[in-house]
Amino acid sequence: MTDLPVWRLYALRSGYLLLVVGLGLVIWPGIIHHDKPWSLMGGVVQCMLGAMGAVAVLGLRYPLKMLPLLFFEMAWKAIWLVVVALPLWRAGTMDANTLEMAVEVLVVILIVLVVPWDYVIANYGLGRGERWA
Repeated sequence: MTDLPVWRLYALRSGYLLLVVGLGLVIWPGIIHHDKPWSLMGGVVQCMLGAMGAVAVLGLRYPLKMLPLLFFEMAWKAIWLVVVALPLWRAGTMDANTLEMAVEVLVVILIVLVVPWDYVIANYGLGRGERWA
């Protein structure tokens, strides 16, 4: 399966656009105009998210080729929700900052909805892998 209807491609592009605009508005101003040095992990997170937003621009032109970027986005957010947010929520110890982050992370549902899962299954799940040698 290689061809998708144009509407599916535009839906997929909307997911990349969400990343480009969201990370562009939230992350890039902090990268460009940060006054104080970041902590080690704070800097890693900011730069990684900035790179994700910058690379997501390619998804606007090549929505199918850039699907692994959306896989990464869905994976890290799912892991964070399961490993960090869910245990705190179940224990009744989730603070306001973690709750706010959980709500922001749950926006990943929009990405899940625009991914053409039939294409993903056909090409990544059932499709033939590339040779090893």
